[in-house]
Amino acid sequence: MILRYAITDPKYYGTSANELKESVKRVLDSKEVDMICLRDKKSKNYEALAEAFLSLKPSFKDTLFLLHTELELARRLEADAIHLSSDMIGSVEAAARSGVRVIVSTHSLEEAKVCEAAGAYGVTYGPIFNTPGKGAPKGLEKLKEITGKISINIFALGGITGNEEIEAVERAGAAGFASIRYFVD
Repeated sequence: MILRYAITDPKYYGTSANELKESVKRVLDSKEVDMICLRDKKSKNYEALAEAFLSLKPSFKDTLFLLHTELELARRLEADAIHLSSDMIGSVEAAARSGVRVIVSTHSLEEAKVCEAAGAYGVTYGPIFNTPGKGAPKGLEKLKEITGKISINIFALGGITGNEEIEAVERAGAAGFASIRYFVD
């Protein structure tokens, strides 16, 4: 069974703590979600958003709750994991040693191997399909190359909006997929 990883975006989930909490609850109630990440790169009040987001953990015990890039906050608020951006690959080992599961955004086999060696739980890799503002897609063949060369979880990312793409990345060997739009459309 493929793992389903939802990533929030203020465009779809709102910018206030209450909007976010209601939106996340609606998604978790209506979709099968194994993991969800609070991603808001612009908020000046990420901590309040994180507190609202993580307050849903007790109601969704089978879902892992991740914070984006904020390791100390994730540890303090007891998030299940952290999602590091590709420019933070050098922080993977320290984050993994801290006891928090680590997922890292990657764009190449080399980056994925570095993350694996540093103790990451998994990586996102993409974009696999056309995604607004993300450049040329890597495609399924590149995804297949990576899935055979590392042993940690690989989450296909980018342009996954329906079951056709999910089935394709599963056939390519991905452990799961990560998406914003699949979970809100």
